[in-house]
Amino acid sequence: MTTALIHSDAYTRFDYGPEHPLRMERLGLTWRLMRAYGLTEIAQAKVLTPEPADEAIICRYHGRQYVELLKKVSAGERVPTAPLYGLGFGDNPIFPGLWEVSCLAVGGSLLAARLVADGEVDRAFHFAGGLHHALPDRASGFCYLNDPVLAILHLRQKGWRVCYVDIDAHHGDGVQFAFYRDRDVLTISTHERGDRLFPGTGFVHELGEEDGKGYSVNLPLQPFTDDEVYAETFEAVVPPLIQAFRPDVVVAQLGIDSHRTDPLTHLALTVQGFTRTVARIAELSPRLVALGGGGYDLPNVARAWTAAWAVLNGVELAPELPPAFSDDLRRFGFRSGSLWDPPEPLPPETRRQAEEYARAQVEALRRTVFPIHGLTC
Repeated sequence: MTTALIHSDAYTRFDYGPEHPLRMERLGLTWRLMRAYGLTEIAQAKVLTPEPADEAIICRYHGRQYVELLKKVSAGERVPTAPLYGLGFGDNPIFPGLWEVSCLAVGGSLLAARLVADGEVDRAFHFAGGLHHALPDRASGFCYLNDPVLAILHLRQKGWRVCYVDIDAHHGDGVQFAFYRDRDVLTISTHERGDRLFPGTGFVHELGEEDGKGYSVNLPLQPFTDDEVYAETFEAVVPPLIQAFRPDVVVAQLGIDSHRTDPLTHLALTVQGFTRTVARIAELSPRLVALGGGGYDLPNVARAWTAAWAVLNGVELAPELPPAFSDDLRRFGFRSGSLWDPPEPLPPETRRQAEEYARAQVEALRRTVFPIHGLTC
């Protein structure tokens, strides 16, 4: 098994602003925890620095007018029409270097896709990627360019069938939109239910259209869905569909805003539950391009993505965070010195509601999606 880890110190030069929940510090923090565990020096793993993606490649998906606007606002030009493209307020602030950091994120995910497509590695992880909300001509949900879509398009150029698995707490709407009529890309998204959380989409009835009907799969979850309910629900839907679809490669968006302490969401996974899901995705993938995603409690992000990288390399980590990480542990307010979370059982009624809601979603998918893929209920 050969792997690649993709990271750039250049991400530290960019900042969404002091009040914005997406903190770029999470990337450096994750890198330092990986390094403290010795995971940046694994024998079979390459550690690579990406270059920004070329504009021509970005325009394979994003509109030229939108790209030009991003470049202008990034350079400090005043563009009165920017709000029409989702820019300049709330989720998607305009800040210096917005264009450059977006191109770098795309470049990292494209590098991961190229390494896997060219057979240089079996698995690649670009944890700064996974910006799955961006639309062709609009920024959305902290995302300006959609690096998962562009990575999938690169893999499709090879003629490969691609399965996209998104475990972020937010629905992977931008990726679903891009491939909604495409039967050669199976998109599967597990997420908090859309009537409770941004972007307000991702319901079971969103199945795809025309040739792609049945190739967009959504598994919405009740708030406070925990590890056990999530694992049972995931197993009921994701492995059968991947096995029936028989992809050449899996692209996985590994958002960790599903964690029980994330400030923006309401699911109840632990780092252990997240890591077991990543391990399961890896088992199901003939080749794997793994990307980051959401995650707004920084200690959760660092612990979860470090554990994910270890899983992708078959490395078992010591539960106690390394002494070399002690300064960051204090600086970023880690709740404990452990990689893993302590048990915190949910009230029985809360868990029952999560189980019932998940069961209903699985049954709906078995009725509507499974038959399209030759699966029996």
